[in-house]
Amino acid sequence: MKDRSSATTPRVGREARSSRFRPEIEGLRGLAAVLVVIYHVWVGRVSGGVDVFFLLSGFLVVGMLVRSVERGRLRVAATWLRLFWRLLPTAGLVLLVSAVAAIALISPLRWPQNIAELLASAFFLENWRLAADAVDYYADNNTASVAQHFWSLSVQGQFYVVAPLLVLLVAVVARRLRADVRRVLLVVLAGVVAASLTYSVITTAVDQPFAYFDSLARAWEFAIGGILGLTIDRIRLSRGVRVLLGWVGVLALVACGAALDVGAGFPGYLALWPVAAAAAVVVAGSTGSGAGADRLLVSRTGQYLGEISYPLYLWHWPVLILYLSYRERAEVGLVGGLGVVGLSVVLAVVSHHLLERPARDVKPGGPPWWRPAVLVAAALAPVLLVCLAWHAASSQRAGAYVDLGDPSHPGAVARLPGFVYDGEPDAPLRPSTVAVVDDWVEYERDCVRPPAWPNLELCTYLPAEEPDRVITVVGDSHVQQFLPALESLALERNWEVRTLIRPGCPFSTSSDANIGEVPCLEWNAAAIEYLVAEPPDAVVASSTRNVRAGLTEETPPGFVEAWQRLDAAGIPVVALRDNPRFDWWPAECVETHGRGAPECELPRDQLYAPEPPYAAMDVPPNVGFLDLTDHLCTETVCPPEIGNVMVYLDDNHLSASYARSLAPVVSLLFPAALER
Repeated sequence: MKDRSSATTPRVGREARSSRFRPEIEGLRGLAAVLVVIYHVWVGRVSGGVDVFFLLSGFLVVGMLVRSVERGRLRVAATWLRLFWRLLPTAGLVLLVSAVAAIALISPLRWPQNIAELLASAFFLENWRLAADAVDYYADNNTASVAQHFWSLSVQGQFYVVAPLLVLLVAVVARRLRADVRRVLLVVLAGVVAASLTYSVITTAVDQPFAYFDSLARAWEFAIGGILGLTIDRIRLSRGVRVLLGWVGVLALVACGAALDVGAGFPGYLALWPVAAAAAVVVAGSTGSGAGADRLLVSRTGQYLGEISYPLYLWHWPVLILYLSYRERAEVGLVGGLGVVGLSVVLAVVSHHLLERPARDVKPGGPPWWRPAVLVAAALAPVLLVCLAWHAASSQRAGAYVDLGDPSHPGAVARLPGFVYDGEPDAPLRPSTVAVVDDWVEYERDCVRPPAWPNLELCTYLPAEEPDRVITVVGDSHVQQFLPALESLALERNWEVRTLIRPGCPFSTSSDANIGEVPCLEWNAAAIEYLVAEPPDAVVASSTRNVRAGLTEETPPGFVEAWQRLDAAGIPVVALRDNPRFDWWPAECVETHGRGAPECELPRDQLYAPEPPYAAMDVPPNVGFLDLTDHLCTETVCPPEIGNVMVYLDDNHLSASYARSLAPVVSLLFPAALER
């Protein structure tokens, strides 16, 4: 990604009139790549380097396109081929090797995610895949795919598609207005900066994980680079100022990852830091001073790091993820990190000299007409074929999910008193460890946003034309996961089940999962207002949270305050006790150690105290409690499987199959809790 720029922009820069900036840009790209690798491998964070590469791409590509327009030789299709051909050989090789290595070294539980992201990366759509999945890029590395870092390559690829079209359109308009192309383009790029940066700030505040991967929230970074590329020759500064500017830029870039929480705050206005730092280095240019930062950047080491920065960035991430998966670790440590970096450098050097540099001499355009298509297919076909075959094998191994009433897979029913197993002997585990990660509650969403509460999304899970009761499930994913358990009871009694769900935000008057999170606070306030104004017959919400080893389970005061608000409105509440949270994925543990392995269980008395935390609190009379602990745990342990059904799809969410198997239990216990 970052280096991807390195593979592309240097060659564009050599064609540019501003080629005098190439050594500094090459060194800056190398520095950014080194920082990215260090932060990823040893710190577990990022440095803001991706923003640097976006700016450099805008700086070099926009300038190149404008000069082509001025010469009357901008051919959009040929430009696309030239830009993408510089990305594809190395990217295709890394994706192919990553796919083959992932098959051998990564748990089958991770296969569907890796396959999907490898395919998305091959088509430069990885950023949208991650945005749609609301993936936290800065979660533990052992949950990331081998291709997750390709998201920025996808953003840059999308820029390469749009930029020639934009410049060509501006050129047409400028000619009709008899205006200077550069001046018109500067106005357009300034508008892009204003609109995109405003959008970035707003979306980062509302939904930061989505905004991080959103191309529209990143467009301003390319646009600032383009503005800099069009105006750089007019900037006149003294040598002393440029020396100072160069060092300020370099030091600001080095400090960015340490000083800022890039994962939680970017892009938004915080991304101005690395963008401004990179711009300062570019403006400083070649100072000719022995005290200038450019002396470091244009050194032989700096230049070579810039040359290999693209493959270095592409290789370091899969090497890191595969190492962590193979060693079953969350962190690499010093020695392991040195091994990861060393192997990444070796792979980068080899691929740079044996593939990337020779590929520069291949001309993708020109006759015959089919040559570009063949070259592109040759770069991507192997990884596509491997991923499709991998997907077919994975699907065949996945097996089926569990339907209610399956005698060989009773699930939670196996914990009912007097249960007698009447299924096939040695029944396989369902869902399998390959399929369970995708076994989340699914339903046809009929969703509306109430006019007075536009930040709420009210969805219908089980619609009924004339329901006898309306039950609204409110809170985060830990109440949403119980929807299949309510289904049989709701259908039997003609209840309509609706949802007000915000992931990571349990129903409360506070934000208990992330203290002080403003969007969660606002969402909860709106949810309470809506429920009081449009009261359902009952509300289902969480009664506890954070059930972990060490007896950390709690009922936050905000939960009780929310119940009190509903009590004042005469709304009954059924409060669900939370399920355990593990420090590992139980399904992955089963895949590694086998069924029944003690390493995959937790003692029940380390998770649940004899009395739930709400028992000692002043709870309003409208609340009835539904405690399913006896059906998530045995008398002694909380295991990964019960009744031949996998309980968890990740480290803290129930699989839909297991939640569905809870339906007979909920049918027995829910009415009593509701009528309390």
